[in-house]
Amino acid sequence: MDTEAQHTERDRSAAPTPGRARRSRSARFSALAGHLEGPWRKTGAVLVLCVVFLLALSHYVVQPFLIPSGSMEPTLQVGDRVLVDKLAYRFDRTPARGDVIVFDGRGSFVREGDEGNPLGRAVRSAGAALGLSEPAETDYVKRVIGVGRDHVVCCDRSGRIQVNGTAIDEPYLHPGDAPSQVPFDIVVPDHTLWVLGDHRSRSSDSRDHLGDPGGGMVPVDRVIGRVDWIGWPWGRWTTVDGPAPFTDVRDPGAAHG
Repeated sequence: MDTEAQHTERDRSAAPTPGRARRSRSARFSALAGHLEGPWRKTGAVLVLCVVFLLALSHYVVQPFLIPSGSMEPTLQVGDRVLVDKLAYRFDRTPARGDVIVFDGRGSFVREGDEGNPLGRAVRSAGAALGLSEPAETDYVKRVIGVGRDHVVCCDRSGRIQVNGTAIDEPYLHPGDAPSQVPFDIVVPDHTLWVLGDHRSRSSDSRDHLGDPGGGMVPVDRVIGRVDWIGWPWGRWTTVDGPAPFTDVRDPGAAHG
């Protein structure tokens, strides 16, 4: 009986040993996992907050915009990333002649409903908002030539565009380009814009939509913002010239008078 009791006691005392080893290994693994998860969780949280901040900044204040075509050469080159000021036309301010703007072409340059797959558009919009991908196919960048009630004519005897009777010298035009090979004589309706690209021979702009229902006019409320800076590549970091050639243009009332 004593021998059996001693064997039983030894069996009972020896049994917990593997369990303690397993618990020890599990504790070490948990500690290691906790050590790794801590920094990664913090880094992930910081990255998420940064992305949210950049998206909010892009949506409300300044949006990077990747130039996808040569329609604005030489002012803007393919691959340039420009900074679009979304506050430029808030508080009752409106685009001025000579401003380079980004606008949503739906309803003017693109028919409503032609904007493509909604999911694809959402993904592209998120990438475009960070300047990582090309903008939506319905977004355009052009220069404002005429604003509401302006009388815009092409061309005078010297081949220049006239706005309210004033001929415009356009130093930003692509070398070798004429102001326009397409003649036009239009009056810009209120709350709309007449826009052209700087590379006139390669730009699809208001001239290409003269026969459309909107007559090529861009509604002011479709303007996303004003292009103020070229931010990338570093060698092209500069401001974007605006209304200087239009400073002598009279307002529509004075011109008609």
